[in-house]
Amino acid sequence: MKIAFIGYGNVGAPLADHLQRLGHEVTLAAKDPASDNVRKALERNPALKVAEPVAAVSAAEVVFLATPFQANEAALAAVAPALAGKVLVDCTNPVGPGLRHGLGSERSGSEMIQARVPGAHVVKAFTIYGFENFENNAYPAYNVKPMMMYCGADAGAKRIVGDLIAALGWDPLDVGGLEQALHLEHMTLLWVRMVRVEGHSPNMVWAQLKR
Repeated sequence: MKIAFIGYGNVGAPLADHLQRLGHEVTLAAKDPASDNVRKALERNPALKVAEPVAAVSAAEVVFLATPFQANEAALAAVAPALAGKVLVDCTNPVGPGLRHGLGSERSGSEMIQARVPGAHVVKAFTIYGFENFENNAYPAYNVKPMMMYCGADAGAKRIVGDLIAALGWDPLDVGGLEQALHLEHMTLLWVRMVRVEGHSPNMVWAQLKR
């Protein structure tokens, strides 16, 4: 599968790396191919490709958005026409002062993204944790896989993202429509508060147990 990454920092770089090693053709959408983030991503995995953003997105079947939330508007505006019909995986979270929801919990960041690029099929995924678990999600001492919740309006897009989640070693859990993204963003804030403020281990994940 052809996959493009808009954003390849702490979250995007490990996901891009792992997906390429699974056999996907992964391209970094780069305005500046000489940037530090591009350099670091290529040092991690020289097999990653680099292309100008519109070219990268146009050629992709799935696009990951992994920028800081405040950069989303400009990043999406640059490639909006090319996103029509694409699966857009939203890995971003609106975080405001005091680790509160950056949009006042009135609507999710994913719904805002969908409004900005109505032709794309937005799926919220690869949130609810910090970057440590995107670097390494293996918990070999347990007989369950770590859970990755995801949501979106388009069933076909969710199937594609669910398959990618499973291939990356997570237990995928479809939690419903894109309106559920607000709850996932609050789960991210919960994890961040627990780990970054309260001092819990970052090597901590949710799991789905079935009787």
